[in-house]
Formats: sequence, C-alpha cells, structure tokens
Amino acid sequence: MKCYCVVDFKSALKLIERETPTPTGKEVLVEVRAAGVCHSDIHFWEGGYDLGNGRTLSLKDRGIKLPMTMGHETAGTVVAMGPDAKGVEKGKNYLVYPWIGCGKCPACVEDNLDNHCANPQYLGVHRDGGYADHIMVPDAKYLIDIGNLDPAVIAPYACSGITTFSALNKVGAKTFQKHPVVIMGAGGLGLMCLEILKAQGGAGAIVVDIDPAKRQAALDAGALAAIDGAAPDAAQQIIKANGGKMVQAVIDLVGAPSTTDLAFNSLIKGGKLVIVGLFGGAAPWPIAFIPMKALQILGSYTGSLAEMHDLMKLVRDGKVKPVPVHKHPLADADKVLTSLREGKVIGRAVLTA
Repeated sequence: MKCYCVVDFKSALKLIERETPTPTGKEVLVEVRAAGVCHSDIHFWEGGYDLGNGRTLSLKDRGIKLPMTMGHETAGTVVAMGPDAKGVEKGKNYLVYPWIGCGKCPACVEDNLDNHCANPQYLGVHRDGGYADHIMVPDAKYLIDIGNLDPAVIAPYACSGITTFSALNKVGAKTFQKHPVVIMGAGGLGLMCLEILKAQGGAGAIVVDIDPAKRQAALDAGALAAIDGAAPDAAQQIIKANGGKMVQAVIDLVGAPSTTDLAFNSLIKGGKLVIVGLFGGAAPWPIAFIPMKALQILGSYTGSLAEMHDLMKLVRDGKVKPVPVHKHPLADADKVLTSLREGKVIGRAVLTA
C-alpha cells in the first residue's frame, strides 16, 4: 500500500510503500476513496502547538512517533474484515470516525466519549490515517454507512463536520435558534458551521475573517454579515450586525489571541465562548473580567461517536448542504498541505483515489 507520511516534522511528506495489512479480531480494512486535508494536519506537520509566552506543546515529547500517515477525514470501501468484525459489509462505503479512545478510561467506558480519552488512539495522529490507499480501522463500530453519497463530499464531516456540530451543541439550540451566533473563521470549518447551523433552524451567523475571499464565501453561503477581524472597530461592527446588541455566543474556529479577545469584547454578560481552533498563543483577557461578565468559556475538541451518528442522519436526510470541496489526487498530498498552510484553500481540500 502507498502512504504519504510525515517522516520529519516541517519536512515534505514522503511516499512510503508498505505491505497492505490483514485485519484481525474486530479490525476492518478500508480502501480509501477520499481523505480530507484539515488545518489540524498542519499542527501535526509542524510538530506541536503554540502555547504562548514562548512555550510549545511538542508532539514528540507526547509520544508521537514518526513516520506517521496523517489524515483523519477518511471515507472509503470495506475490503476486508477480521473474524470478530460485525455490522459492516464488504464493498460498501463508510465514513471513518477517527477520534478513537483507549476503551479503558472513564471517558471511554463511562461517558462513551472517545474524543475525551486520556490515552487517545486517533487515526491520523496516533495511528496511521487516510493519506494512503488503505486504512485499518480497529473496530467496525467506528464506521458509518454513507450509502451512495460521494465519499469526497462526506469525508470532511469526520472532522470539520463533527467539530462544528459539537460546538453548536455546546452553544445549545435554545440559544442559536433564537439569536445569531458569531463564527470566527470562514475557512472550511466556518462554511461547514454555517450549513449545520441552518440545518438545525439557527437564527443565522455573523462571520469574522481577515481574508476578503473567505468573507465573500461566507456571504455566498448565507452569513448575515462578514466582518474583517483586523478592522479596529471589528467589535462594534459585530454588535451593529447583531441589531446593536452584544452577542449571546461566539464559536471561535481560529483560537488565536486576537480572535478570542474580539469574541470577549463582543459577548453579552452571561454569554458563551466556545473555542475550537488551535492556532495557539496565550489567553488575552483579564481574569477578573471572566467572573465580572459571568462568561462561559468552553473548549470543544471534535465530537463524540454518538454526535457523529446524529450529524450523519442530518446529512443523509439532505438537511445539510455540502460545502465546496476541491478534489486532488493522493499523490499531491504534500502540495495540498502546503496550499492549506499558505491560506490558499477555500472550502475543503480532499485527496481522492
């Protein structure tokens, strides 16, 4: 099998030829039809996360071993199964839920939240992922039937879809169905968040991005307003777009000091800030202002397997309009990752067989 791997952090992906594995136990071997290229892959390629104040979270120090095949947005066809694999069929297409836990910790056993596992086994991060022609899935329960839907369109739901769906769940339908929310970032996640918000009867969204092309894409997708986050009066523009009122909730898909600060200054007392993005840096707010404004600041990391099934029901029912997807051959994995790193991708970039 062909795999495009990170061999050294911050170096070009390398093609490695490996023997195609044979599944055992509950394992399922999937022939990859589509693999999304996600912004999170950039952080993996870089080898860590910016923690602010000169500190970095090193993936090497956290036990990540190279070479590693990235790719956590994967859809493909089941081609082989271990003897204990149940609930899937050879020849059918499935979306792979990649946020797999250890199966032993309280998050996995008591809460069924693999994505909160303390010893994660995420595909494309801790185990080889979808930048390959095959991927091994450790249990059939992590495969969601997609029927005749286009794998390239469906693959991004494994990350950008489930991540924004879970963030909206944390905002809560009682809030987003009555009040517009602010979405920081109009890249693939931002456009996905807009569509999932509309599918759930949301009151609309005010989108913030520094890129004019991405702001236009957000307006084309139905955003109530698209605001330049670098504008000196960006907070005032957000409030004006919300009818002159401070906003109830912000979903920050960037996660930078500038975006979280802008969110903080736009939120009503008692409002909610859900931080998804991993751009990095240190929090810019005065700590005393958090209780004074009675803000809820929540981190949101992907979403649960149950949420994945809920989201895919919306997709199968035709309630979620697909975001723009740009298909590229698997052999262009490094070129596409570079384009994403340079901010040249609008919508989602997907590698296809």
